[in-house]
Amino acid sequence: MTLINNYPFKNGPQRPKSNDTDLVNERVRFPEVLLIGSNGEQLGRMSSKEAYNIAVEQELDLLCVAPNANPPVCKIINYGKYRFEQQKKAKENKKKQRTIEIKEVQLTPQIGAHDLDTKAKAARRFLTEGNKVKVGVRFRGRQMTHLEVGEEVMNKFISLLEDVATIEKVPSMDGKWLNGILAPKKQK
Repeated sequence: MTLINNYPFKNGPQRPKSNDTDLVNERVRFPEVLLIGSNGEQLGRMSSKEAYNIAVEQELDLLCVAPNANPPVCKIINYGKYRFEQQKKAKENKKKQRTIEIKEVQLTPQIGAHDLDTKAKAARRFLTEGNKVKVGVRFRGRQMTHLEVGEEVMNKFISLLEDVATIEKVPSMDGKWLNGILAPKKQK
């Protein structure tokens, strides 16, 4: 094995690959920085070149943790370990994240009682899964002259689900549709 620049590696010392957003090692180019040591002690103000040299002596990395501070704050850490911890936290947060979908249930003013119960049962399942439900009553032709019939159907549907749902958007007319949105009740 040949030594290039006194290092047993091909192109100098191997450093962990960094994010494009992180200011690490040679990327820290401030005239003066406030340096924090690897144990959390303050090492004082110095040039970024001096801070980088101290980090290299300790075989660690120089990371700028507060670039907008005056002077910028840099810390001596193991950057590979730091990145691993950040990725682990991001993965945990992604696991905990819950996307809420809006499911849709369509009704008509002349819907039968059993059909209404079936639609309410489907909506109840959506709500217990944590999704929101958009309820729409569609009016066709002369049904537009009797909007109160559609409002009765909507109120009856909402009353069937009042134990598991809260009204997020009060039913209102939108063209030929009477639309409302139901959200699941918060569990204590």
